[in-house]
Amino acid sequence: MNLIKILTERWEKIDHPFLIHDTGALRFGDIKSAIAADLDDIQPGEVVALIGDFDPATIATMLRLIDKGVILVPLTTDTIMQHEYFFKSSLVDVVVHGSSIKRIKNSQDHSLIKELRAKKHAGLVLFSTGTTGRPKAILHDLTFFLKRFETPRPTLKTINFLLFDHIGGLNTLFHTLFNKGTIVAPKSRNVIDILEACNTHKVEVLPTTPTFLRMMLMSGLIPDKVPKTLKIITYGTERMDQPTLSQLCTLLPTVDFRQTFGMSELGIVRVKSEARNSLFMKIGGEGVATRVINQVLEIRSDSRMLGYLNAPSPFDNEGWYHTKDIVEVKDDYYKVIGRTSEVINVGGLKFMASEVERVVLEYAKVALAKAEGKENPITGQHVELTIQPIGNSEIDKTDLKIFLSSRLPSHMMPKRLRVKDVEVGHRYKKM
Repeated sequence: MNLIKILTERWEKIDHPFLIHDTGALRFGDIKSAIAADLDDIQPGEVVALIGDFDPATIATMLRLIDKGVILVPLTTDTIMQHEYFFKSSLVDVVVHGSSIKRIKNSQDHSLIKELRAKKHAGLVLFSTGTTGRPKAILHDLTFFLKRFETPRPTLKTINFLLFDHIGGLNTLFHTLFNKGTIVAPKSRNVIDILEACNTHKVEVLPTTPTFLRMMLMSGLIPDKVPKTLKIITYGTERMDQPTLSQLCTLLPTVDFRQTFGMSELGIVRVKSEARNSLFMKIGGEGVATRVINQVLEIRSDSRMLGYLNAPSPFDNEGWYHTKDIVEVKDDYYKVIGRTSEVINVGGLKFMASEVERVVLEYAKVALAKAEGKENPITGQHVELTIQPIGNSEIDKTDLKIFLSSRLPSHMMPKRLRVKDVEVGHRYKKM
């Protein structure tokens, strides 16, 4: 593969860097000197774990490894406790971290990896979040994966909030590279540092998560600390709630809010929001088909993964993927209202955890909320609720219960209420 050559030709007359990081900027002419490790002994078709982030050395190394035709496994230090599992599950041969190169004795092989090697194609392994079991090793044909970026798109300056080991983060990187834009890598992903980086570098696009946007809303820093250059905020990876989106649209009237939708198994699919303040979206694009069976969205995509390296294929005989997302349908638009795992059944009455959370978030002092169904010997299940106050606010539980009882039917009322921080993972999604 000649990815560096292709991109260098695209950038030949472009003066600005394609990557801005607190350790420095990176231009295509500097790629060879930015590579920290000696990659000469790494062979095409080897499975290579690359540990890093969106820094010049890691990105330069990644581009060179892709050109060598390896099967790339991008990882970050945030998941270091899982690295041994990741190495084993993806059949890693080599680990690259900065200037360090370590070989792993691996006597196993996999038919899908053999298939890639026979084609002399580069590969990409990503891991599922593991919310319903151990993370699955998702294998893509990277040569095919990169073809979707060849269609020209607008050139924009984008902050890469989503992580190096996430399909959304890599999608942002490659989209920006192929369209001669600039990636800004934040020094951290807290609200203050993200907004500071957006201001300093006149960022135009912020791709992020609903949880982060809720935290940004509760910080009190918007709209005053949001730069006028910011044109687009995209959100995905988890379900957004309407109260948060509505408040953001009011506070930031010139920003276009766009929902994204994708799963590592399917690749990134094209999405069009019904409106900036709407949670309904149209999912499609070339090679993508959708259908709804028993309220659950199913997708068939030409850009899907080759398969799992450590689990059976999730596709049916016709190539449909059961997303586990429960949706509401309006004409050609879908709104995700929850996951199949989030259905709560109290005495035979079924509802989504999101329905409780939406009401709770309307209470003035609540920053984050998580509703869960717990086993109950009488009703089958009952609702338990965790709420995180805004800042140092104190929650009056009696007042909150009165508020909820005026808006929720009795079977949806929480039987247990905890006031504490809602757990948020390193990807800024609720756990």
